Amino acid sequence: MMVETPETRSPSLRSKMKIDDLNVYYGAFHAIKRANLDVPDRRVMALIGPSGCGKSTFIRALNRMHDLTPGARVTGTVTLDGNDIYAQGVDPVTVRHRIGMVFQRPNPFPKSIFENVVYGPKIHGEHNGKRLQEICEKSLHAAALWDEVKDRLNRSALDLSGGQQQRLCIARVLAVEPEVILMDEPASALDPIATSKIEDLIGELKKDYTVVIVTHSMQQAARISDFTTFFLLGDLIEVGTTSDIFTRPTDKRTEDYITGRYG
Repeated sequence: MMVETPETRSPSLRSKMKIDDLNVYYGAFHAIKRANLDVPDRRVMALIGPSGCGKSTFIRALNRMHDLTPGARVTGTVTLDGNDIYAQGVDPVTVRHRIGMVFQRPNPFPKSIFENVVYGPKIHGEHNGKRLQEICEKSLHAAALWDEVKDRLNRSALDLSGGQQQRLCIARVLAVEPEVILMDEPASALDPIATSKIEDLIGELKKDYTVVIVTHSMQQAARISDFTTFFLLGDLIEVGTTSDIFTRPTDKRTEDYITGRYG
C-alpha cells in the first residue's frame, strides 16, 4: 500500500520490500493484523503510533527476529526484491545478513572497537587481516565514527559514549553490507546532540540503503523520513509521504494522533 504521488510514480522509486497480509501472534494474542505495505528502495520510512501499537513487533517481522521469540508466530508474505524471506528453506541468518537491525539501546560486544565492527564479516568467513582492516575503516566512515575512534580501535567498545556506541552498532551492521537497515527507536536512549548525529547519519545512509525506523517522536519522523506509516492497536492505519501524513492525513485516527488528541 503506497500512496500515489508524483514522487512515488517516479521510475527511480521501486519497492525494495513488500509486505502482504502480515499477521504476528504472541500465543493467542494477535499483535499485528493483516498489514500490507510497500517499502521503497533507498528511502527512509518511519513507523509511528502510540506505545504498544505494534511498531516494534512489525519491524522485527521484517528480518525474522520473531524466529527467536518463544511463542511468536508470523503468517503472510514478506518479500525482499521479490523473494519471500519466510519461504521454506530460506535461512534466517542469510535474511539478517541482507536486512540488518539496530536496536533501541546500544548493544556493543565486550570486545575492542575493531572486533565489534569485523565480528559479522568474520562469522561469514572473512579472515584476511588486510581485508578486515579495510572493512572496519569503511564501516566506521559510513557510520560517521572513524575520526573519533581511529586512534583507539583496540580500546574496549564499552568505553565509548552512548551515542558513539550506537554509531558503532550501526557500523557493525554496515560491515556485512546489508541492503536494508531496520532501526527500532535508535535514538530514544540518547541525548539531543547524539540524537542529532544519528539523524544526520540516517540522511546519509539512505543514499545507499533502504531504512525503516521505528520512532516515538513525530518530530523526528518529520525531520528524517520520506514516508511515514501510522500504526494503532496492531492495525496499519495509513501510509503516505511524510508530508501528506503530517499535513493531509486521510484517516481521522491519524489526524487525531498527530494533533495530540491521544497517544
